[in-house]
Amino acid sequence: MNNLVQVEDLGRKNYKESWEYQESLFKKILDCKVKNRRESTDNNTPNYFLLVEHPHVYTLGKSGDLSNLLISKEKLNEIGATYYKINRGGDITYHGPGQIVGYPVLDLENFFTDIHKYLRFLEEMVILTLSEYGLKAERSEGETGVWLDVGTPFARKICAMGVRASRWVTMHGFALNVNSDLGYFDYMIPCGIKGKAVTSLNVELGKAEVNLAEVKEKLLKHFAQLFEAELHQKTEV
Repeated sequence: MNNLVQVEDLGRKNYKESWEYQESLFKKILDCKVKNRRESTDNNTPNYFLLVEHPHVYTLGKSGDLSNLLISKEKLNEIGATYYKINRGGDITYHGPGQIVGYPVLDLENFFTDIHKYLRFLEEMVILTLSEYGLKAERSEGETGVWLDVGTPFARKICAMGVRASRWVTMHGFALNVNSDLGYFDYMIPCGIKGKAVTSLNVELGKAEVNLAEVKEKLLKHFAQLFEAELHQKTEV
């Protein structure tokens, strides 16, 4: 088993390019697993954790309903956004500048083989991070992601989640609103859930901007603790 996770911050990167890169890492791990089993060698597959900011984009999960995107292609162009139907779970979500998107591409056989536990750990990573900013974030029963003021008329989502897994290898992940332009959420029904608001960390703290690098550092710290992982930061050559 390999608990090393290579962390790579992609900066601001086009959604399609990031998706293709994820797919290449996902395939690399799957191919490695097949080879290990064919040759009866120890399972020593790599693990990755990508961090990225995307330009404005809406993505729809494989079981999602396109009617939850409330604007036309013409309006998408007008607001400088793109749209993709993708192969994760969940419904529609938005990514954009000021939002930390995390894509753990892991072989869960290196950690534990339980998808529900995996999702709960990703949620817990965000919950623990937000607690460092004095926010009481929590889960909402029957709804993935991380929320504030659950069970009240003021319930609002601060982090969306949607993953894909095959042979215990994961891709896609979470999107935490830090300095997001919340106006872009008005053009969709977030995650297909009507009547629920969306928020961001800077709004909750009453700040114009929160340091993204600091938030990333806290997320990675809690990820390492929860998954008992050793993180290696990829450096540019």
